[in-house]
Amino acid sequence: MSRLSHAPPSQGALAWVSLALAVVLLPHLLNQPAWVVGLALLAVAWRHAGARGRLPLPGRWLLVLMAIAATAGVLFSQGTLFGRDAGVSLLIIMTGLKMLETRTHRDAMLSIFLGYFVVITHFFYSQEMPVVAYLIVAMLVTTMALIRLNAADTPPTLREQLGLAGLMLLQALPVMLILFLLFPRLPGPLWGMPQESSSASTGLSDSMSPGSISDLLQSNATAFRVNFPDNTPPPPNQRYWRALVFNTYDGRTWRGSFPPLDTPDPTPADTSELRSYSIMLEPHNQRWLIALETPVEAPSGARLTPDYVLSSTRPVLRVETYQLRAATGHAMETELIPARRRQALQLPGDAPGARARALAEQWRTEEEHPEAIVQRALQHFNQEPFRYTLSPPRLPRDPVDEFLFDTRAGFCEHYAGSFVFLMRAAGIPARVVTGYQGGEWIRTGDYLLVRQSDAHAWAEVWLEDRGWVRVDPTAAVAPERIELGIRAALSAEADLPDFLRQREGMGLGLMALRFQLEYWRDLADYYWNGWVLGFGPEKQRELLEHLGLGWLDWRGITALMVALLAFTAGVFTLAFLWRNRRPQKDPLARLYQRFAQRMTRLGIPPLPHEGPRDFTRRVARERPELHEAVAAFTRTYEALRYGSDPDPDQFSTLRQALRGLS
Repeated sequence: MSRLSHAPPSQGALAWVSLALAVVLLPHLLNQPAWVVGLALLAVAWRHAGARGRLPLPGRWLLVLMAIAATAGVLFSQGTLFGRDAGVSLLIIMTGLKMLETRTHRDAMLSIFLGYFVVITHFFYSQEMPVVAYLIVAMLVTTMALIRLNAADTPPTLREQLGLAGLMLLQALPVMLILFLLFPRLPGPLWGMPQESSSASTGLSDSMSPGSISDLLQSNATAFRVNFPDNTPPPPNQRYWRALVFNTYDGRTWRGSFPPLDTPDPTPADTSELRSYSIMLEPHNQRWLIALETPVEAPSGARLTPDYVLSSTRPVLRVETYQLRAATGHAMETELIPARRRQALQLPGDAPGARARALAEQWRTEEEHPEAIVQRALQHFNQEPFRYTLSPPRLPRDPVDEFLFDTRAGFCEHYAGSFVFLMRAAGIPARVVTGYQGGEWIRTGDYLLVRQSDAHAWAEVWLEDRGWVRVDPTAAVAPERIELGIRAALSAEADLPDFLRQREGMGLGLMALRFQLEYWRDLADYYWNGWVLGFGPEKQRELLEHLGLGWLDWRGITALMVALLAFTAGVFTLAFLWRNRRPQKDPLARLYQRFAQRMTRLGIPPLPHEGPRDFTRRVARERPELHEAVAAFTRTYEALRYGSDPDPDQFSTLRQALRGLS
């Protein structure tokens, strides 16, 4: 073994190691500086060329200088040598440089092991199904390189390498499943490491200005999925998914603000009529969580603010699954303290929205009750020539006045923002709410799919004895947006994205096939996120309860895991021993061995050089009384051993002949 470890690897083995490292390193081009991956791949290619005698390999001092320079480059580009990105960069570079000093079999083995470590680092950035599928291929290629490196003098064929590598990965599958299902789960992702704020998916912003939500309509990405215990989602006009509340307006942008310190906590809801559901929220790099109006409690790791917004204790950087209950029609904040009232009536100085203020003051003079002013505003949107469009004109100077009196074309943020402005100008506390509206029921998976294109903004007004009441001015202009979804409301738009165009008349064409494939892909993502990425303590407990093992604590789970691992190791060991057992003698040889033992006890043992007939002749000379029985045994034995068509029934005859020698 020592001689093998210091022997140089063959040219073919080095080629396989180089191929495996290239396959492992390439995907890091998506999340690492190009020069880092490029340097590692260049080193691998250099070593491959050196094995073929085309380039001389660098000396030790040159390698040391290259390592120092590369480390300095990582420090300069990453700003640190610690953390996820810097650590992965250093591992990639050192893996490549290790190939340049590979001279022996031991060095090549170390390069392969480094390749396995690099495979693991991909999970720090993504655990999506396409990534996992690619990494399975990378593991297969790396294992094939390991087999080729440790092959005997005769290299295995490609088919033999592939078969053995696949068998080794399949043998690891039971161990992987046991560890995945039973390893004590900790809150948070298995691959949890600090992530930069720019690495998460896009979604709703923490502010709203003209065009901010309509930009999301270009995205077909999943925002979240919802499960209902009875597989019955609420009707479309009740599918308002609350995310953020904006109380402050500066003349162009709506933003959130902290409630005054003496703001009361959310009031408890009547628990007799609650709708239970669970949400699988995609990462969006902010702290807000989605909830169906109106949430009555916060899940673990979050809090319910006085604005009935769910705020997580940490940014959502991975798929989050949580259980909630909604109280439809629950009165929010029926008592409004003075500080909250001032907050809900805030408007910028006198300049912005002068015409809107005048219109609101006119309604305030003409109407006695706030409810009537709300209806006047909705009638204004409904009866005037307002248009719901994905591509509204720009509003460079005064967004509210230009929208209400000049362009009259806008998206939901235009209607919600201008409506709240009018209400505040009329003395009615109001605020903007952003989130999502609608969703598509996926029957094959029994869940509601809400996409980024379902992003929406609406308003809430505070009314005496009723608290905050939802008012959606978009419904006054485009009611089909609420009842039938964004696709129906914008079907006439010329520049509508393909995924939002009406599907009628598609038949079995390519577009219909594309949409069907998208549904199946989303269904696969749903199960992957729910049962793989989202397999946390709750899912593990649910699985154990389903198996009747819900009584186990973490010690019992650990003991069960160790027992199953030991059982699996035992099965593999027995299979190995059985496969490599000594070849057993055939039944006829065992019978002849028993015959020889019996003759030895009778005082005339067969000699090593004697065949059955020679031994029979010697018995006739030395022990005539045994000759007849020995001759009968020998005739039957020769017929079974050397006959052209032996009769299996003669085995019983041979055993009887053996018993006659006792």
